[in-house]
Amino acid sequence: MRKDVCIAAIASTLAFPATAEGIAPGFSLAVYTDEVPNARQMAESESGVLFVGTRRAGRVYAVVPAPEGPPEVVTLAKGLTMPSGLALSGGDLYVAALDRVLRYPDIEATFRRSPKPEIVTDALPDRYHHGWKYLSVGPDGFLYVPVGAPCNICKSDDERFASILRMDPISGETTVYAHGVRNSVGMAWHPATNELWFTDNGRDMMGDDLPPEEVNRVRKAGAHYGYPYIHGSAIPDPEFGDGHDPSDYVPPEVEIQAHAAAIGMDFYTGGKFGSDYANALFIAEHGSWNRSSKVGYRVSVVRFVDEKPVYLPFVDVWLEGQRASGRPADVLAARDGSLLVSDDQGGRIYRVTRDSK
Repeated sequence: MRKDVCIAAIASTLAFPATAEGIAPGFSLAVYTDEVPNARQMAESESGVLFVGTRRAGRVYAVVPAPEGPPEVVTLAKGLTMPSGLALSGGDLYVAALDRVLRYPDIEATFRRSPKPEIVTDALPDRYHHGWKYLSVGPDGFLYVPVGAPCNICKSDDERFASILRMDPISGETTVYAHGVRNSVGMAWHPATNELWFTDNGRDMMGDDLPPEEVNRVRKAGAHYGYPYIHGSAIPDPEFGDGHDPSDYVPPEVEIQAHAAAIGMDFYTGGKFGSDYANALFIAEHGSWNRSSKVGYRVSVVRFVDEKPVYLPFVDVWLEGQRASGRPADVLAARDGSLLVSDDQGGRIYRVTRDSK
């Protein structure tokens, strides 16, 4: 089946078969819900309630599974500024909204009551350029939150820009965990090593194919990943690269096509995809906005063969020619063994499952 037929199927039936071109063989893709406008980062509670942030809608949703039929979608918060990042810890929901991180205590018991948040911090940088956030809870119980560069390419006196911060969830105090990170909107902790992996989007205005998007690995806290001096493994920046040696910076583990906008990511820890996908890293490629021909608009996967990363497309059905029917924003390895994909263009949550043999 051609991809144009697949896209038509999305519009008409909100599902398409696993044999369709653009989906990894042996997998099926269906829409879980199409009632989550501008869906971005996702977090799943122990009972299976899916919490979803937004970038432009200013809302946070709870997607409640139903015994039969589609899930119920509840708006638990609205009127926030770019509440795109969220994470669950100890039964509380944390939401990153531009310059602040909010905590909604005991969220499973309160999400239907328009709960009032507590302020963890309201002292993050408040620049809108790359100001939308992603959140992750580390093995140490601290929050990890990226702060994007306030520009396409520049240096800032505030070291928190172009970094990933480690935040005390009680006091809101932060330290810089990773420097030289231009615009990360995706993080995940490796299930075996407990190391943080993160995506990073490269700068614009260097052409269609430079610099690459990056998938990085934190082996040591406080390391520098190159921005604004070095891009990818060894590409000097035309404005800031003079005098900087690529060996002084941490190179990416994986390089992805420039402008694909690799953002949300998650390691697969479920038991339903088979041993060949154990601990595989799934990545939402949001898609290009200023390239002469579009790229991205798909979910890719990094599988580890002899401990070396192998990058491949996994679900590639949202781009037909220059027409995009969806923009993957985040991926989540769900408790039931499926993979969830948020689409902020279509306001949908997709569900990927492996077919029974």
